[in-house]
Parts: sequence; structure tokens; C-alpha cells
Amino acid sequence: MTTSELTNLENKNQSQISDTFENLSSQPEEKRLFTLKVIEYLLLAIFVSSVLLISFYSTDRTVVIYGTISLTILFFLLLINRQVFQNSRKLADKSELAKKAELYTYLLANNNSWNQNTLTLARKKALQYCQDLIDDYKRIKNVSRNLYYVLQIATVILSGVTPILVLVDKLETGQPWLKWLPVLCPALASILASIVTSFPFQKNSIAANTAVELLEAEQEKFILGVTQPYRCYDVSDEIQQQQKASQALEYFIVQVNNIHLNQVQQASETQSEKTESAPSNEPNQEAISEKTK
Repeated sequence: MTTSELTNLENKNQSQISDTFENLSSQPEEKRLFTLKVIEYLLLAIFVSSVLLISFYSTDRTVVIYGTISLTILFFLLLINRQVFQNSRKLADKSELAKKAELYTYLLANNNSWNQNTLTLARKKALQYCQDLIDDYKRIKNVSRNLYYVLQIATVILSGVTPILVLVDKLETGQPWLKWLPVLCPALASILASIVTSFPFQKNSIAANTAVELLEAEQEKFILGVTQPYRCYDVSDEIQQQQKASQALEYFIVQVNNIHLNQVQQASETQSEKTESAPSNEPNQEAISEKTK
């Protein structure tokens, strides 16, 4: 067999693998899920608009009747759309599982041309796994940070406004609801301060940010091959280069899992310490109550 025939056979094998994975791709399912989600949002918007319309024209019997009928139909359509969305989600998950199973099957092949192509697909899957973790930790970081800042700012504002409301209460304004504000604002400030101290929003934000930085750094090292475990281009032999690339892929997955598991372990240890410290305060409270009696 000549060199050109070997090249054609290699290109044919690579095209077969690419076509197979394109057929197994979940892009149509993702588009369908996106369309169903948009339809759900539109139905919810129409549902809310109908409720507002009925509330504004509650004296008109015709509007109330037709509005109630439209709300019933919209609710029925929302249920149907939700069921279709769940079924489409199951199909997308099945397609993704089939893609993963097919990838593992191709990794068992002994043909070098197939190994080269499947190695690229495996690297893509590993990078996607790392990117999904980064996106999740970024979401946790943003939510925890925003909640912490909002609660802290609200506590400061309510605590600072309380003395002003006490002075306003002494004025004869003729507004009875102003008398409740000097009581409600300190109570809300105390509740918000308790929420901030009870739930570690700041600690979760810092831990998630640390995980994001570590995962992004590991991802860049894997992409660029700048460290020794990821450096595959300095090997001249093709077989050794492929083995080195496979070892780099394995090392990358292990490092990403270690970073993720360390964060999970730290969160579980923090939760266990919190639950252990909670019962220790009960004897002190009982002793205080006994002294009070």
C-alpha cells in the first residue's frame, strides 16, 4: 500500500469519526430546549399580563370571564410545554451519554489515526468538563458575593436610619404608620445581621473565587503545555508523543478533580464544624436560664 493510499485511509477514518460524533451531537436538542424555554417565558409573561388585566378591570364581568378562560388555557399550555421540555431534556441526556459511550469505544481502537482524532475529542471533553466547573464556581461566587454585600448594606442603612426615625416619631405628623418604623427597622437590621452571620456568604464567595483561579490556571497550563506534565511537543517519536499526550490528559483530569474535591471537602468540614458547635451552646443557655430563675 502506497503512502497516498495510507493518507487517504487515514483521512477517511478521521472523517468517519467526525461524522459519527456530529450525528451524535446534541445541538438540535439544545436548540429545541432553548426554543421551549423561550416559549415558556412568553407564556409566563402573557399569564402575568392577564392577571394584571383582570385585576385592573375586575368590575367588568366580561373581562373577568374571558380573562379566567385565558388563564386556564395558558396554565394548560404551560403544563404541556413543561412536559415537552422534560422529555426533550431526557433525549438530550441520552444523546450525550451515547456520545460519551462512543468516545470510549473509539479510545479502545489501536489504529494511530483513530487515536490521534479521538485524543483531540478527549481533550475537548476534558476542557469542557473543566469549563463547566469554572462556570459553576463563578455562579456561586457571584451569588454569594452579591447576597453578602446586599445584606451588609441593608443592615448598615437600617441601623443608621433608626435614630432619624425616632426623631421623626416625636414630631406630630399625623401618620400612624411612622410610629412603627422605629421598631421595624432595628428588627429587620437584626434579622439581616443574623442571616449574614448564620450563612457564610463571604467565605463561600472567597472559596469559589479560589477554585475559579486554580481551575483557570490549570486549564491554561493544559492548553499551552507550559509545564512538564503537559509538555508533549519536545518528544520526537510519534508513538511516545501520543503516550505523553494521553498521560497529560490523565494528569489534567486528576488535577481538576483534586481541586474540585478539595473545595467540596472544605465546605463539608465547615458545615460539620457549624453543626458540632451548635449543641455546645445549649448547656450555656440552660445555665443562664437556671441562674435567671
